Amino acid sequence: MTKTVFEPAIPSRPTYGVLTPGVGSAHLFVADGEGADAVCDLFAQGEGLKASSHIIYIPGANGCDRSAALQALGVAQFHRSPSFAAAQSRLAKVLADAHMGLQVYAAGTEGLMAQVAAAAQHAGLPYEAVQMEHRGSLARRVQCVHCKGVTENVTLDPFVCSHCGLSLFVRDHFSRRLAAFQGVNIDAEDPGLVPASVERFK
Repeated sequence: MTKTVFEPAIPSRPTYGVLTPGVGSAHLFVADGEGADAVCDLFAQGEGLKASSHIIYIPGANGCDRSAALQALGVAQFHRSPSFAAAQSRLAKVLADAHMGLQVYAAGTEGLMAQVAAAAQHAGLPYEAVQMEHRGSLARRVQCVHCKGVTENVTLDPFVCSHCGLSLFVRDHFSRRLAAFQGVNIDAEDPGLVPASVERFK
């Protein structure tokens, strides 16, 4: 299992394992922040994947940048991107051009892994085809169920929606389709009665 310890949660909440070398013709890695460490740990198990591997890396929102360590692996292709949004077109192209046998790995924050899995599903791969290992921040990617806006890197609960301004309670319910947790208006029945925010997702 993943090295991160998660609180017990409802069934829709994803669970994560540890990246292990898959058997395939090509290997696509997408990681952010400390997720690079999981990729390096996998490559430490053997040299055989380098010639057929493509790494897409996004430095962490907390300033964590392990680009040098990933470049030092000497894989066939390495791409550093400033954000997942900026990397999406490259990810979509790699998935669209892939042949049978592609192995997909995602490591880092939950938001990153969820978006990689969603992109893979859009390309026709099953959700279970993406190996995922959590590393780093527990910050969540949250969709407001009222305005449908998505706020990245949420650490507080409740928090203020960055799109519509409602105070939202962060549920453990996770949507694979949207690659996000769900946020619900916490003071809908008692306007203005909002408990103090607590940093739940560091």
